[in-house]
Amino acid sequence: EPMSKRQRKKLLKQKQWEEQKYLRRQKRKEKRQKRKLERQSKWDSNNEGNDRKRMRREVVPSTLRLIVDCSFDDLMVLKDVKKLHKQIQRCYAENRKAFHPVQFYLTSHGGQLKCNMNENDKGWVNWK
Repeated sequence: EPMSKRQRKKLLKQKQWEEQKYLRRQKRKEKRQKRKLERQSKWDSNNEGNDRKRMRREVVPSTLRLIVDCSFDDLMVLKDVKKLHKQIQRCYAENRKAFHPVQFYLTSHGGQLKCNMNENDKGWVNWK
């Protein structure tokens, strides 16, 4: 059965893709190794330990308080509850990285939001 020109081109591209798969894999491997060596050399030159930990020591806590009231989650659709959960995660993560972190509180935490957080992010119970 004769092949159309488009089908031949598609088949040729597929063959080339398969042939170059090994090369792409090798390049990714080399890149990973290079990054690993760079991190190790950076760590060796910096004997104080992890950059993140060192950064945490230099942090000056703020007197500001950020309170998120979660008592209205029963009025929300599940989609909105999931979005709220993501926003809370982002706020917590950014606050931890900040040089002047605020005191971050969640109030009336229960209902749909708590269930969603238990399902998708079991580590929230260890938040400080």
